[in-house]
Amino acid sequence: MNVREGGIEVEVPEQEGDAIIDDVFFNPVQELNRDLTVAVLRTYRDREPRAEYYLDAMAASGIRGVRAAANDWNVTCADIDPDAIELCRENFERNDLPGEAVHRNANALMHEEVFDVVDIDPFGTPIPFADAAFANTRDLVCVTATDTAPLCGAHFHSGVRKYSAVPRNTDYHAEMGVRILLSALARTAARYDKGVTPLLTHATSHYVRTYLELDEGATTANGAIDELGHLYHCEDCLHRDHEYGLIADPPETCPACEGNRVLTAGPVWLGPTHDADFVDVVRENVTEEMGTAKKANKLLTQLSGELHRPTHYDQHRLCKEWTRSASGMDEFLERLRDAGYDASRTHYGGTTFKTPASVAEIRAATRP
Repeated sequence: MNVREGGIEVEVPEQEGDAIIDDVFFNPVQELNRDLTVAVLRTYRDREPRAEYYLDAMAASGIRGVRAAANDWNVTCADIDPDAIELCRENFERNDLPGEAVHRNANALMHEEVFDVVDIDPFGTPIPFADAAFANTRDLVCVTATDTAPLCGAHFHSGVRKYSAVPRNTDYHAEMGVRILLSALARTAARYDKGVTPLLTHATSHYVRTYLELDEGATTANGAIDELGHLYHCEDCLHRDHEYGLIADPPETCPACEGNRVLTAGPVWLGPTHDADFVDVVRENVTEEMGTAKKANKLLTQLSGELHRPTHYDQHRLCKEWTRSASGMDEFLERLRDAGYDASRTHYGGTTFKTPASVAEIRAATRP
């Protein structure tokens, strides 16, 4: 069947249910992911004009690679499935676009060749491909992780095994997944003396997506490691704190309520998960031919305004803890600001927000 997306038309396998699953996988739900990828590639080309070579490491139908080629990137699509490679070639030809489709193991290809931008979008965890991606990529590594249950701590032991970190299933579980993933990727890049800077990261529809700019050198790699640390979360009163460093030193009891149910998570990425200026330009590069333009613009606006705090709160969860009815979010956040605290909405949910205020300070500031 034919699919039209972002101004190009590709052939994909017949659809069954919500996703198209055959010998070659295609997921229509990931259109937002692909639209944002194109907007990021447009933005990054302006930021780094010499960047030219883009690898779609798990190409499947090639739709992401074909869209990159339509935006003047020199594209290589790779897949271990020969049927996928044949489909990629047909889709380049169908759109009269240049592009190379190679039948290769992604890890072997990434170790052997150098690309400016590498895109890893596997089924499940991206960690088996992370070493190869960071070993030779010059500028930008784009990563999707769909195994959110291990990342967020819902599948605890799986998360520990895959990400060499302790994830915890908290009321900010989506952000926990973001920061566990970024921690694992930063540590992987550092093994190759590369530092990572997250330009844009979001948790959407059961996946995490991040775009990491690379900087060569032991000093920048050390700087990225310095952004790692641990979160301490009280299950009784929802107080949380964070501490930089690879060695955890959790409190024996909660400093807010003196309870002894304090969870430790980490090492997690404690630094910014996006660059607000970059995100603003990405929003300018979301164009009307994109099927998810409205949703993408809303997401990018939310991301741009998010405070750089390592966790977020859910107003409804707090109000339930306080046996209080929830007010409107605008009113709630305005009360926080009137009390002298910075506050912002987040993209993690309609009732989620970030603030440097403690749980006790939030409660006092927003009391009706």
